[in-house]
Amino acid sequence: MEYVTLLAMMVGAGLVAGIISGMLGVGGGVVLVPAFFYAYHALGYHPDQLMQICVATSTGTIIFTSLRSVSSHAKRGAVSLELIRSWGPFIALGSIAGVLAATALRSQELQLVFGIIGACLGLYMLLGKKHWRIADHLPPRPLGAAYGGTIGFLSALMGIGGGSFTVPLLTAYNVAPHRAVGTSPGFGVLISVPAFVTFMLTGWNVEGKPPLTLGYVNLPTVVLIVLSTMFTVPLGVRLAHSLSPARLRLVFACTILLLTGNMLRKALMG
Repeated sequence: MEYVTLLAMMVGAGLVAGIISGMLGVGGGVVLVPAFFYAYHALGYHPDQLMQICVATSTGTIIFTSLRSVSSHAKRGAVSLELIRSWGPFIALGSIAGVLAATALRSQELQLVFGIIGACLGLYMLLGKKHWRIADHLPPRPLGAAYGGTIGFLSALMGIGGGSFTVPLLTAYNVAPHRAVGTSPGFGVLISVPAFVTFMLTGWNVEGKPPLTLGYVNLPTVVLIVLSTMFTVPLGVRLAHSLSPARLRLVFACTILLLTGNMLRKALMG
């Protein structure tokens, strides 16, 4: 029954993550990381770096959800390839640095980071005004490089696809919300691939991990989530293009606040 319960939880999380990935431009990690944490914990897996395993496993699933999502958005002309090429190398380097930072923390510390950053992002999207702008045009390359590195670092640290940072940032530079949502899964690919490889190369000395965990990555969970999300990412994309920008922003904010707020509560309670 334990494995049946785990299977049901992961399939459910994967289906929801696929919708959120397509609709909000995020890799689904904002749903998957908490789901993995509670599922592994309930089944009795309590390694010292459980949160790192959840974050690492999430990056593996983000590769596939982001590829599917960016492909679907590209068919609708909502992806900025120029921006992906410009910021991409710095995003990848930041991602590797984020993995190294994540592995240096304790599980509870990483939970706290996940909860605090996520809550701040959710509040910004919920309370921020539509007319708030940093500038009317995208920044020059040096500042873009700094943004890209920071997005990669924080996203890998949290096991998310980068949309949680990319969408607010791009909209603050007057990028249309649907184009920001469509471009962010392209960033997700550049975040998740180097993060996934780096996580697999580390964590070999951690004891008490779930079965078939390579480094920090639990391979069966990656496969299960990928199979689930493939069915629902296109549905999320259709929802994204049918919602108004204001409604899309509200859904994005409430989703982040609900999930990261619960993770923050768990971290503070120990």
